[in-house]
Amino acid sequence: MGMTSTYTNRWTAADVLAMPKQSGRTIEVIDGELFVTPAPMPPHQSVTVALWRVLDDFTRDTNVAFAYGAPADITLDLHTLVQPDVLVAPAVHGRRPVSWDEISRLLLAVEVLSPSSQRCDRVVKRHLYARMGCEYWIVDPAARLVERWLPDDTRPEIREDALTWQLDGVPHTLTINLVALFGEALD
Repeated sequence: MGMTSTYTNRWTAADVLAMPKQSGRTIEVIDGELFVTPAPMPPHQSVTVALWRVLDDFTRDTNVAFAYGAPADITLDLHTLVQPDVLVAPAVHGRRPVSWDEISRLLLAVEVLSPSSQRCDRVVKRHLYARMGCEYWIVDPAARLVERWLPDDTRPEIREDALTWQLDGVPHTLTINLVALFGEALD
């Protein structure tokens, strides 16, 4: 009777940080599972930058939270390191974090869909961010819409025209004109 051996490796955030950087590739680990995606295409990058600009303008003077774009090695636990396309993280003692290590939770995570990232973005990361209590936006440039997921949602709010976001501790809201944002980024 033959024996079968299966080797499974549960990756850690430290394993990913110890890897040599690969030009353009995103390397993440979520609950011990390794995800490697190729460099994004220009339309993906254009939408990512446009969203980061809007979120950075909104958060810049708040001293409550700050927006960042990828790459950003965000370690959420021993077996989870993510690189959202855009993220909003809380201030650390009233100031901007000076290293990614200071960010232990996210207020908002944004992923812009690519053909190579859809399973991870739509399923794996959605469950991760819900478990972490984080609002999550899945941005679909091809359909020109945003799926807005709140932590307890079983279905997303689909936004094609405008998206409004409230940041705790900030008296005004952010309204993003999605038609204009996609138009400027993609046309």
